[in-house]
Amino acid sequence: MRATSHRLPESYMRAALRLARECPVLPYPNPWVGCVVVRDERVVGKGFHHGAGTNHAEVEALLDAGPRARGATLYVTLEPCCHYGRTPPCTDAILKAGIREVYYAMKDPNPVVSSKGARLLARHGLRVHGGLCSGEAIAVNEVYVKFQTTGMPFVTVKVATSLDGKIATRTGQSKWITDEYARGRARLLRAEHQAVMVGINTVLSDDPHLGPRQQGAAEPWRIVLDSHLRIPLDSKVVKSGKCIVACTAAASAVKKARLERAGTKVLSFRGKRVPLRGLLRRLAKEEIISLLVEGGGEVLGSFFDSRLVDRVCWFISPVILGSVRSRIAVAGFGIDRLDQACRLQEAKIEQVGNAWLLQGRPRWPW
Repeated sequence: MRATSHRLPESYMRAALRLARECPVLPYPNPWVGCVVVRDERVVGKGFHHGAGTNHAEVEALLDAGPRARGATLYVTLEPCCHYGRTPPCTDAILKAGIREVYYAMKDPNPVVSSKGARLLARHGLRVHGGLCSGEAIAVNEVYVKFQTTGMPFVTVKVATSLDGKIATRTGQSKWITDEYARGRARLLRAEHQAVMVGINTVLSDDPHLGPRQQGAAEPWRIVLDSHLRIPLDSKVVKSGKCIVACTAAASAVKKARLERAGTKVLSFRGKRVPLRGLLRRLAKEEIISLLVEGGGEVLGSFFDSRLVDRVCWFISPVILGSVRSRIAVAGFGIDRLDQACRLQEAKIEQVGNAWLLQGRPRWPW
C-alpha cells in the first residue's frame, strides 16, 4: 500500500461525512454515520447507516469493497462499535475483512462503546487514529451526542412572530403572520425532528396538524402538554395516530381511557404541572431524542426558564400587530436583569419568503 499524503486522510473523512447524511430517514436514536474504504489511494467501498436495526456504515462499506478491503484503510465518522446491540459489533467485521488501518472522526459518547472499539482494534494490531475532522462529525451528530451525554432529547424551539414579537393579535388570530414560503420552511423543520410539541392552548385555539405535509416525509410524534386532559378527541393531533399527551395525575381517568382507546399515548406525572425535565427523560426512554417545540408562549417561556433549549429557529415577519393584549412569543417567569438574559451565539440570518429566519444557540450567563 502506498504511503498516504497528509491531505488525503482529511479528504476521505470528509467524503465519509457527506455519506453520513445520505440516510433517507432519521436514524435516531442511532447516530448519522458514513464510511469509506480506501486502498492504494482509491475509494473501493462506501456505506452509510440506514437507521436502527440495519447494517452500520462500516459493514455497508466493507460489503461494497468485498475482497478489496484486505490490507485497506477504513475511514468512519464515528468510533466503530464493539458490542452486540440490534446488530453485531463493527469491530468484528473490520477484523474479519483484513483492514490494516482505521481513522475515525469522533469518539462514541455512548459509554458502552466509548474508546473501547478503538482499543480493541489496536490490540489486534491495527493502526488506529482518532479525532480526524472531529468538529464536523460532532456537529453532524449533535442530537446523538446530547442524548448519550445527558439522557435528554435535543430541543429546537421554532417561533414565528411579527416584527414586534407577537404570535397572535389581541383577538387571538394567528393565521397567518408569515407567508407560505416561510411556513413551508417551518414544515421542513418538522421533518427534521422525531416529535413536535405544543401546549393545550395551541391545540384548542388553532387545532394544528403539526405534520410536515410533504410526500415521503416521516410523520413526527405530536406531543401535547395538557395537565388536565382538555384535548378534544376529534383534534387533528389525536386523529394523526402519532400523539402523546402529557398530563398530571389529577387528570380525568375516564378521559385518559378514551384517549388511549383512540390510539393516543398518555403520560401522567405527579404535581400540579407537567415537569419538563421529567417529560424529556421519559421521551428519551421512548427513543425520541429530537424535539421541535412550537409553542405557545407559556410553553416556550417554560423551556427558556428551565434552560432546556439547544437551538432557536425564529421567523420574523415584517408586520406589526401592536397592543399589550396581543400574544407574546415567550412568556414564562423571565428575568429581572439584562445580565441574566439568554443570548444567541453562532447566530445567522436569512430571508425566507416575506420573513427572516434567525437561527442560533442559546447561551445563559450562568
